Amino acid sequence: MSGGVPPYVRLANEIAAQFAHRSPEDAATMIANHLKATWDPRMKQALITYAESGATDLSPAAALAARNLQGAL
Repeated sequence: MSGGVPPYVRLANEIAAQFAHRSPEDAATMIANHLKATWDPRMKQALITYAESGATDLSPAAALAARNLQGAL
């Protein structure tokens, strides 16, 4: 990777964009449910770690979804 946004961040933000019409809390729940069902555990852990690092390039709903995933691994 050459300093760009990691692929899992781009994907999480794209998924979050699909739920932009929802409240951030509802969107985060839906995003987290999608990630639980479809993402590899390593991708989920990478997203959680990235969100915990204070990264600012995650959408608010994607960042909240990452926090929701913490207990689901």
